Amino acid sequence: MEAIKTEEQFYEIIDSPEPVIIKFYADWCPDCKRMDMFIGDILEEFNNYKWYEINSDEVKGIAEKYEVMGIPSILIFKDGEKKAHQHSAYTKTPESVTEFLHQQLG
Repeated sequence: MEAIKTEEQFYEIIDSPEPVIIKFYADWCPDCKRMDMFIGDILEEFNNYKWYEINSDEVKGIAEKYEVMGIPSILIFKDGEKKAHQHSAYTKTPESVTEFLHQQLG
């Protein structure tokens, strides 16, 4: 999973004609650390998509703009638009994340 370090990089990435998956997280977030323990298998299953992560404390303003109220959150972008958003309450298990991705990406 590639880290997004700047706002410019974020906008470049989401402008993709293919869906891209972005995980919003923060270093202090216990649920984010829990997700890191199971996300590897999900990355393998959905390895035909590009995955990125953005630390919402380091790159300011992006989380607010895309209504990321809790972390971790997973958002799917395509052609510069947010296509889907799984809020933090639903990202606590590998099953819920996998189900979300299957629903949104087929």
